[in-house]
Amino acid sequence: MLRTAMIVLGLALSASAGAEGFSYTYASLGYGNTDFDEVDADGNGFLANGSIAFNENFHGFANLALAELDADIVTPLGVIPVEVDATRWSAGFGYNRGLSDKVDMVAKLSYEHIDFDVPGGDDSGYGLGVGVRWAAAEEFEVNAGIKRVDYSDFGDDTALELGGLYSFNDSWSLNLNGEFSDDVTIVSLSGRFYF
Repeated sequence: MLRTAMIVLGLALSASAGAEGFSYTYASLGYGNTDFDEVDADGNGFLANGSIAFNENFHGFANLALAELDADIVTPLGVIPVEVDATRWSAGFGYNRGLSDKVDMVAKLSYEHIDFDVPGGDDSGYGLGVGVRWAAAEEFEVNAGIKRVDYSDFGDDTALELGGLYSFNDSWSLNLNGEFSDDVTIVSLSGRFYF
């Protein structure tokens, strides 16, 4: 997975110049599917995130995801299906730098929290991420990155993040994102409003 991520980042970095720049002040709402591979739990839910630019190179961000997961618990008496509510949120700071008129490099540091409504089902930690935003066309953006999250009790996980964004105008866009790791796969579709 790391090799694939490096290839994607390399292709994006090799893009030619020609776009006006990227906005780091926006809010978005969406719907997504989460699939935990190791515990055989999956479900759908809502997400919200936002970002605000402090200046040309620094921004703050926050993300919230709510999901209702269906899971199977194996007991000596058989398999019991259960529903588990999951809440995941993060907040942090990002650094963005233009590598060309079409490509921005983005690095992020975040506080991460996850909570499942079961005993002992919450944990906190930190996240580090690096990626690129590439203006592939006037109305289409591609983004790719790698994110590592290290929780206190749940351990760590490294994910490949891929996304595409279609802009209807200067204020509205539609965003399709995927986050892929050994433990969890998240795919979401959201609408984004730029301020």
